[in-house]
Amino acid sequence: MGDKMKIDIVLVGRLRCNCYILDKNGEVLVIDPGDEFKKIEKVIGNRKVLGVIITHHHFDHDGALDEMVNKYGCQVYDKSNLLEGECMIGKFSFQVIYTPGHKEDLITLYFDKEKKMFCGDFMFKDGIGRCDLEGGNMDEMIKSINKIKKYDRDIVIYPGHGDKTTLGYEIDNNIYFRDDIEYF
Repeated sequence: MGDKMKIDIVLVGRLRCNCYILDKNGEVLVIDPGDEFKKIEKVIGNRKVLGVIITHHHFDHDGALDEMVNKYGCQVYDKSNLLEGECMIGKFSFQVIYTPGHKEDLITLYFDKEKKMFCGDFMFKDGIGRCDLEGGNMDEMIKSINKIKKYDRDIVIYPGHGDKTTLGYEIDNNIYFRDDIEYF
């Protein structure tokens, strides 16, 4: 199975959300089509869209969802229809990890063969998602951080905004990943 996953990143919307287009042999999964559908459509080109995955329902992550469904007639996946654990969509095999904290419906997608993790606004390089918005909860965020810290340090993290990072870098440098932090 020499199916190598290619990743296109399209920055969309005024909050510059990372929309990820994952490709295996001309078939794609789209993660978080937040806005600017025409921009996303241009990058997809004539490839077959297998589905759209929403890491969490905030406008900057799902703003172009209706246009995606209308154009491609594709299935939408989110916490409401993805169980935690192993998942397969087409040739894409990944783990769904429930990571509430920023929002109660937030999921992280871990492609273990590729060692790549797509985490929406759960975490960023040197930070985490806000927990003071509706659906946010700092106690849940702490549980999610402790859950994710058990994964391999060399996993590349693709956040909802900003630059990619690695789990090891975050464990070593992200103040929210410290074991001795006092949350207020």
